[in-house]
Amino acid sequence: MKCPFCSHSETQVVETRIAEDGDFIRRRRQCGACDKRFTTYERPDVNYPAIVKKDGRRIDYEHSKLLASMNLALRKRPVSTEQVDSAIERIEEKLLNLGLREVPSARLGELVMRELKKLDKVAYVRFASVYRSFEDIDEFKTLVNEVNK
Repeated sequence: MKCPFCSHSETQVVETRIAEDGDFIRRRRQCGACDKRFTTYERPDVNYPAIVKKDGRRIDYEHSKLLASMNLALRKRPVSTEQVDSAIERIEEKLLNLGLREVPSARLGELVMRELKKLDKVAYVRFASVYRSFEDIDEFKTLVNEVNK
């Protein structure tokens, strides 16, 4: 594994942990040249369904895009990295269990909103307000009232 800091090709595994649910292995590594530490995750290579955008384009599912989207909604909210990782794992598991080759982006958005609603209501409202492209304040009020129930 190449060091992300200095690009040295020799790194040593310092610690290995299996995730609670056993879906991936977390490894702490240390660079032989600069001595900096970093984390890698080892997961099975699976084929996620393609995501069909509103305009009909098909794109590959990207874990990093989902993580970035959720982190943006959860910015400055009291939600741990472990909670976010677990939510993403649940979303990815649902995508795989659908058994489809393609999934509409709207379906993925609904899965994300469901997880965000469980994690943090403010993040849920943030994501939903962008995702649903509200046209007026009444639609936004309806969403907020729904969350307060």
